[in-house]
Amino acid sequence: MKLNLGSSDAHIPGWVNVDRVPPADRIVDLSAAWPWGDSTVETIRAYDVIEHLPDKIHTMNEAWRVLVLGGILDIEVPTTDGPGAFQDPTHVSYWNRNSFLYYTHGDPHRERFGAAYGITARFRVLNAKIIDHFGIPKLRIQLETIK
Repeated sequence: MKLNLGSSDAHIPGWVNVDRVPPADRIVDLSAAWPWGDSTVETIRAYDVIEHLPDKIHTMNEAWRVLVLGGILDIEVPTTDGPGAFQDPTHVSYWNRNSFLYYTHGDPHRERFGAAYGITARFRVLNAKIIDHFGIPKLRIQLETIK
């Protein structure tokens, strides 16, 4: 299964298009427990969605939980390196490249603070780059699930 989180009307054929409002295939509140079972999802595409979710640890833990070993979490998010992260009043969490250190297997931040913070997610960074989106810098990062 492949999930397109925060799909709005940008549906991807062959994927489960997920949003909190129609016209998504599945209407889901991603700030609550996700409805998919453990290790049932191959790929998650989360473009312009995680900044709307209030609990970073919950978001990353749930993505990790539902992804299979070697599954891919593909994220695009406005980075705090530019104004886009802060301009939208519905953005409630803020991200940059270093935000993902706490979820990266083997990183000192993950190893030192992970258990104390309730972080179960473990990923390996496959690719991370800043892209320009109409003058707004966004972080595009692909993570591979480690279990």
